[in-house]
Amino acid sequence: MQDVIIIGAGLAGLYTARLLHRVGVSCTVLEARDRIGGRILTVNGFDLGPSWFWPQMQPAMAELVEELALPSFAQASDGDVLFERMSREGPQRFQGYPQEQKSFRVVGGSEALVRTLADALPDAAVRLNSVVTALRMDDEGATVTVNRQGVTETLRATLIVGALPPRLLAHSVAFTPVLSGETMQRWTSTPTWMAPHAKFFALYERPFWRESGLSGTAQSMVGPMPEIHDATTANGEAALFGFVGVSADQRAALGEQRLTQACVAQFERMFGADAAHPRAAMLKDWAADAYTATPDDRTPSGHPVPSPTPWVAGPWADRLILAGSETSHTEPGYLAGAVHAARTAADRVRTKLGS
Repeated sequence: MQDVIIIGAGLAGLYTARLLHRVGVSCTVLEARDRIGGRILTVNGFDLGPSWFWPQMQPAMAELVEELALPSFAQASDGDVLFERMSREGPQRFQGYPQEQKSFRVVGGSEALVRTLADALPDAAVRLNSVVTALRMDDEGATVTVNRQGVTETLRATLIVGALPPRLLAHSVAFTPVLSGETMQRWTSTPTWMAPHAKFFALYERPFWRESGLSGTAQSMVGPMPEIHDATTANGEAALFGFVGVSADQRAALGEQRLTQACVAQFERMFGADAAHPRAAMLKDWAADAYTATPDDRTPSGHPVPSPTPWVAGPWADRLILAGSETSHTEPGYLAGAVHAARTAADRVRTKLGS
């Protein structure tokens, strides 16, 4: 029997594992995907999931970046911004203002965080393609039922750390004994950040918008992207990205090709002819990601709100600790929330184990 099994190899799960291994607590991280990172997904340096952190407002996140010796750089924001109010008039241009609290990005993308954390763990500490389907509690610990590419196995641990969104945990895992009604209600009513959303990237040969004094930041009431930013990487790979404002059901009905065409057309409409022919495009629809979103996430329900209410009540309170970013008392849903939640979970594990 191990001390701890952690469900989820995102930032929260891997950081929890790092903190526990440092103090001699044995733990294994189970990840349903064939990759680490969870909602952190970086492709060719571009973050299709979370990207920004704010060092002044989120010191814990800044401390982790420094601890891992990862370089970072400020989000490009110099220049004018564009605003599109209606389809029958062109975008309006306004003078940009310096950010009071500058946002930063990790060089190489957010995946550098999880890759560095995973590389420092013992061999075989992280098991990919491991879908947890059931948890059963007894007087000595908990049994975890895992489906690994069609093969079912069981693992034993004294404690379980759920390092994934509460709503996803409630939707995907069967509990014996069953969760209390209070706990189930809390989990299922907590929105999973990013789950209803999609991000679109257009990659270009150069950041042409900067040549005309634009920051790459834009807002639109026409769409399909209401919010747009410069996504150029630290090594100069040029790109624009936008949060897609079309609902998950509408995105599914449109299909990726038509939605891509509509997004490129918007970039051309706002930034000019140079934007019409990107060298590549990427669309990540998180609502279609089975290991992120549930059917309840297809309708946006806002950002998770911090609450002092315990995340686990009833019989499971002695065996199960939640560490997903949404459970953090600070910055829930953000990268910084995952850092805070991991620290809190690791402290609770040490207390329960008496170490």
